[in-house]
Amino acid sequence: MTTIPLHTTAAPSRTSPARFHPGRAAATAIMVIGACYCLLPVAWLVIAATKSQSQLFSTSTLRPGSGLSENLHNLFAYDGGAYGRWVVNTLLYAFGGAALSTAVSCMAGYALARFDFRGRETAFRVLLAGVLVPGVSLAVPQYFLVAKAGFANTYWAVLLPSIISPFGIYLCKVYASASVSKELLEAARVDGAGQTRTFRSIVVPVMLPGLVTVFLLQFIGIWNNFLLPYLMLSDSKKFPLTLGLFTMISQGSGEPTLYTALLVGAAMSVIPLIAMILFLQRFWRMDLISGGLKG
Repeated sequence: MTTIPLHTTAAPSRTSPARFHPGRAAATAIMVIGACYCLLPVAWLVIAATKSQSQLFSTSTLRPGSGLSENLHNLFAYDGGAYGRWVVNTLLYAFGGAALSTAVSCMAGYALARFDFRGRETAFRVLLAGVLVPGVSLAVPQYFLVAKAGFANTYWAVLLPSIISPFGIYLCKVYASASVSKELLEAARVDGAGQTRTFRSIVVPVMLPGLVTVFLLQFIGIWNNFLLPYLMLSDSKKFPLTLGLFTMISQGSGEPTLYTALLVGAAMSVIPLIAMILFLQRFWRMDLISGGLKG
């Protein structure tokens, strides 16, 4: 009589060793090199901001210094606290211009994607042409238009040209075509929702991840813009950070202490951009999760 054992011992599982993929290793190496190439100047800037004037030009360039507190004091004491005013002005230009541009891009992109009207294809071709035109070439014509309207050397001189973004409208048009379906709009009409309520309660929430992308791109573009404020503004009290730091560079040859203060100011100007990206990335993560659930 043969007995069958109640408990059997499972054979130990053998995990096959990971295979070496030359293509994957090469791609990883290229990304690491690219990351080092991008982060090394930032690391040097942060380290140099901690050095005093005598330490700045020493041979040990990658060793932190001991002059950070003095550099911060010189920075915020420069021209009666001009750096603080530049930060406030830049936040006004970046937040205001990005918010207005995102709102206009959302409405225009949604209209181009889901409304049939005469001249829509022509408007879209003009929009694509506007995407291809570099913004630098439009700075001088924009200055003449703003000066003709009487807004030169005002906050509006920087805000108004930032409202219309052909690339932002194009992104919103593409995103609206993919995310706002005709069936969804038809269901809203059946429920009795008008165009304003449909746009506010349905279209904007659905397009929120795309709008976050447009807002962030516009925010970074306005924050780093130099040529437009340089042409539009002559009053230093209305300068953004880019133009303010440029004035410090031009005066650095006569005042050597401004070099270290300038480095601290440049390093601190990156902090809001990093904070903005870290804060807004949760909207992209929510969009990826919702896309995975739909699939």
